Amino acid sequence: MIQHENTESKLFKQAFALSLFTIFYNIAEGIISMYFGYQDETLALFGFGVDSFIEVLSGIGIAIMILRIRKNPASTRSDFEKTALRITGFSFYFLSAGLLAGIVLNLISQHKPETTLWGVIISLISIAVMIWLMLAKKRIGKKLHSDPIIADANCTKVCVYMSLVLLASSLIYELTGFAYADVIGAAGLIYFSFTEGCEAFEKAKGKECGCGGHCGEE
Repeated sequence: MIQHENTESKLFKQAFALSLFTIFYNIAEGIISMYFGYQDETLALFGFGVDSFIEVLSGIGIAIMILRIRKNPASTRSDFEKTALRITGFSFYFLSAGLLAGIVLNLISQHKPETTLWGVIISLISIAVMIWLMLAKKRIGKKLHSDPIIADANCTKVCVYMSLVLLASSLIYELTGFAYADVIGAAGLIYFSFTEGCEAFEKAKGKECGCGGHCGEE
C-alpha cells in the first residue's frame, strides 16, 4: 500500500514537472517565433509564436488541474481552471481573427517573407518536443488511470499538427519561393486555432473533449 502511494506520488510529480516544462518551453518558443516572424516578415511564424503564448495560459490551467486531481481524483474543475479555459478560448479566437486580417492584407499588398528558414528550424524542434511530451504525458496518465491527463496528452496532437503546418509552408517557400506558401500556412493555423478555442470553451463547460475531437483520440 505504501509502495503504491509512493509510486503514485512520484508519477504526479512527474506529470506536474512536464506541465511546468510545457509552460516554460512555450514561453521560449513564443518569444523566438515572434521575434523571427517579425524580423523575416512571415505571418505563419509570427502567428505560431502568438499561439505558443496562448498555450502558456492553457498550460497553467493544466498544472493547476494536476495539483487538484492529485488531492482528489474525482473533483471537478475549479473556477480558476474554468476562467483560464475561457480566456484561452477567447485568445485563440482573437488569434484566428488576427491571422485572417493578416492574410487579407498580405494578399492585397502581395507581400512575401524575407525568408522562412527559421520557420523550418523552429517547427522541427517543436515537432520533436511535442511528440515527446505527448508520449510522456500519455504514459504517466495511463499508469495513474487518469483520463484528464491522458486527454491533455492527446490534445498535444494539435500542437504537432500546427507545427507540421508551419514546417510545410516554411519549407515550400524556402525551397520554391511560392508566393502564397506563407498565407496558406497562416490559414492552416487559423483552422487549428479556432478548433482549440472551441475545445477550451467545451472544457470550461465540463467536457474532457472539445468540439474538434482531438482530445478523445487514442
